[in-house]
Amino acid sequence: MFSLVVQVQVQPEGREEFLAAISANAEASVRDEPGCLRFDVCSVSGDPDRFVFYELYTDAAAFEAHRAAPHFATWRAAADRTLVPGSQVNTPGELLLTHTSEESA
Repeated sequence: MFSLVVQVQVQPEGREEFLAAISANAEASVRDEPGCLRFDVCSVSGDPDRFVFYELYTDAAAFEAHRAAPHFATWRAAADRTLVPGSQVNTPGELLLTHTSEESA
């Protein structure tokens, strides 16, 4: 499985727009993309404008399909308006193992 960890810094005045846009993108990704298995958005303690995403896809092709989706283009436009320029760091990888006891939020 293809995994992606994304770190971003949001401009304080763009925080609300960012949160609405990433929420819509994450929801549509899991709902509309069969290859998107997980899309978590986490805040960073002590920094209200820093966020980390964890995304999990069946494979790299599913991630490329995600990047071609209309909701991704909408997200990208909002990101261009709200993120601190140059702050986004993408770290791709492969899921090696997982353990979970989570319940649906």
